[in-house]
Amino acid sequence: MTQTTESRVTDAAYFVQGLLDGIPICLGYLAVSFAFGIQATSMGLSVFEATLISITNVTSAGQFAGLSVIASCGSYLEMAGVQFIINLRYMLMSAAISQKLSPKVSTGKRMLMACGMTDEIFGICISRPRELVPSYCYGATVISVAGWVLGTFLGAFSGELLPHSLSEALGVALYGMFIAIVVPVARENRAVLITAIIAMALSTLFSFAPLLSAISPGLRIILVTLITAGAAALLFPIEIKEA
Repeated sequence: MTQTTESRVTDAAYFVQGLLDGIPICLGYLAVSFAFGIQATSMGLSVFEATLISITNVTSAGQFAGLSVIASCGSYLEMAGVQFIINLRYMLMSAAISQKLSPKVSTGKRMLMACGMTDEIFGICISRPRELVPSYCYGATVISVAGWVLGTFLGAFSGELLPHSLSEALGVALYGMFIAIVVPVARENRAVLITAIIAMALSTLFSFAPLLSAISPGLRIILVTLITAGAAALLFPIEIKEA
């Protein structure tokens, strides 16, 4: 067996391992994106449009925030700003992942990995004990994105068939997911608890205060995110330990 053939066999094995490790992510995405699909159709988007958004984005918070911008007829600049702020973390994740790659990995492969980077995929990739192989990331991405897109399609399709009241009720599932993510961490970490409280207080203020409530939803999300992040950085700075 030549070296090239051995390399292909190894890549295939890593790809399959990525698929297997990505199954739990796929199932989780299926549930969350189902809620996105329902909410998208409730705002007037078609099944095709909702599914296309998930195919081209694969960002839960970014997509839900994008729906608010679409519903309020926001500008493209506003949409770009919202997506940039909310998805900025993926740039940091991709930079961290690049440190686990061999210098021989081409720029094209690195860009392809970054394209499918999500919080969960980052988690399983960064936890790999040895050097990360792109094929592993590809496998995890394929199965995870498949779950996200399928869930969106099923949710959007169901949203067109279900009564409006039931569709609205199922749309609350997203907020339940966020609560389930934040509450356990907030109970153990005071910084997370206070940051979450600041975010909720600011969101309430921007929603009901006479002048602030007039701000468009997209710009409101940007301002609340930046102010909350700035407050958290000032209140809970990360100590840099000298080597």
